[in-house]
Amino acid sequence: SIRSLVHRFYEEIWNEQRLDLVPDVLAPAVKFRGSLGSTRVGHHEFCEYVREVTGALEHYRCTIESLVVENNTAAARLTFTGIHVARFLDRSPTGRQVSWAGAAFFHATDTTIDDIWVLGDLVNLLAQLDDPR
Repeated sequence: SIRSLVHRFYEEIWNEQRLDLVPDVLAPAVKFRGSLGSTRVGHHEFCEYVREVTGALEHYRCTIESLVVENNTAAARLTFTGIHVARFLDRSPTGRQVSWAGAAFFHATDTTIDDIWVLGDLVNLLAQLDDPR
């Protein structure tokens, strides 16, 4: 079901960084628009995005706050968190914990997710990265 695919997408692929599971969850030509604004197509480009984000944000976590499913579509309200340890969004590492809200929209075939469109609260995220503390 799309519900279980979305949970696997966040819990296993993102939170556990199990990129070996990408073919089980995502269609080969998956179109992914991430919360940071870039669009990636296919498994290879998606995995590069995961590595970029998790490389810059140590202990990166995606938390599903709510999930609404209808037929082969789903919408999730999310919280993203991590510790800023490497260059990210053109900002030098701050060593700080950051957290931002997101909303994601999914479309699935019978067995895999083929389209993901994520919006992130980048204004709030950038304010945390730019805070001169």
